[in-house]
Amino acid sequence: MEIKFNLDTIIFYVQNVERLKSFYSSVFSFKVVEEYESSWALLEAGSCKIGLHQIGHEYWDESKGTFKFDSNAKLVFEIDQDINEMRTHFVKQNVEMKQIKTFDNYGYWLCDGEDPEGNVFQLKQKK
Repeated sequence: MEIKFNLDTIIFYVQNVERLKSFYSSVFSFKVVEEYESSWALLEAGSCKIGLHQIGHEYWDESKGTFKFDSNAKLVFEIDQDINEMRTHFVKQNVEMKQIKTFDNYGYWLCDGEDPEGNVFQLKQKK
């Protein structure tokens, strides 16, 4: 029996749904397709959706200051635009972006960035 899976939604548990909803809708131009008060937002991100779900207050550590999530996941967005221009566009919007890189015998340029809560994303452009 062959089973086919289609990734529909990736959910981030976040401290501030409004801040991340604003980030992804303004920086990436993702459309908000669903939201509930300030505890949930769903954004259309191409063939997949990104859900932003507020974490419970029992998981907050306010002594550490601004919340930054420590995650081993990375969202990768393949782009058609020039990656140098996109990186410059993101930096002008105060998005933390690393330098553009590539690897030997690899057909893409890559550039990592972080959203306001530390979730890592990557821009990927075909050479």
